[in-house]
Amino acid sequence: MSRVLCWFSCGDASAVAAKLAIEKYGDRCEVLYCDTFAYEHPDNRRFFSDVEGWLGVKIKILKSEKYTDIYEVFEKTRFLVSAHGARCTTELKKNLRTAYQTVDDLHIFGFTSDEINRVTRFNKENPDLLAEFPLVDNCVTKSQCHARIREAGIEIPAMYKLGYKNNNCRGCVKGGMGYWNRIRIDWPEIFAKMAAVERDIGVSICRKEYPHKQGEKRKSYSVFLDELPPDAGVFDEEPDIECGVLCIHGTNNESK
Repeated sequence: MSRVLCWFSCGDASAVAAKLAIEKYGDRCEVLYCDTFAYEHPDNRRFFSDVEGWLGVKIKILKSEKYTDIYEVFEKTRFLVSAHGARCTTELKKNLRTAYQTVDDLHIFGFTSDEINRVTRFNKENPDLLAEFPLVDNCVTKSQCHARIREAGIEIPAMYKLGYKNNNCRGCVKGGMGYWNRIRIDWPEIFAKMAAVERDIGVSICRKEYPHKQGEKRKSYSVFLDELPPDAGVFDEEPDIECGVLCIHGTNNESK
């Protein structure tokens, strides 16, 4: 009998997706987490433990044998992020999943019913992967995931309470100017460290568009974090950034 692999990312949605999968498939389910604890909010360890108790199964932790942390990925690959996603996600999450999976595994992913476009893109880019999206199948939204977690007596992750849309690493290279100005306020030491990484590699995370008239082709230029104006970007208007099997950012970042 094939395995059912539930990919947990320390977010509400992936937790609820795993719960629905366990209710459907029972002991066939394995719940897995690709270890990036060191760069996530410290509260994620508490959330991980609470969810583990709620699911009633041990969550298996997968860890890279090649890289010790995201900064080693950046240093050795000389790459931050492009329109195709972030190198840290590829090395510390995607490659671990690929190495662990077998051809007949069924994968459970926590895309919500308000992320249909991401499901469509995932299926297009992974035609040979057998996947289910229980939140989509059950019409469960992100806000409903938050409610389901609270109903279970579990406090939502601290990043959500702080106003972030996703529970990614603090200082995600897929974030835009508004996001990074928010990081500058909440964790200035993380902002400063990433600014130094940018200068070392010689590429920027953020890009800013030149003024343009309607109908004109949009052009942009690099903005390094140490030169980022404190009022640049609008955090609340930036799209979600996804860190997992489908690495997405909402900016025109381009690292070479």
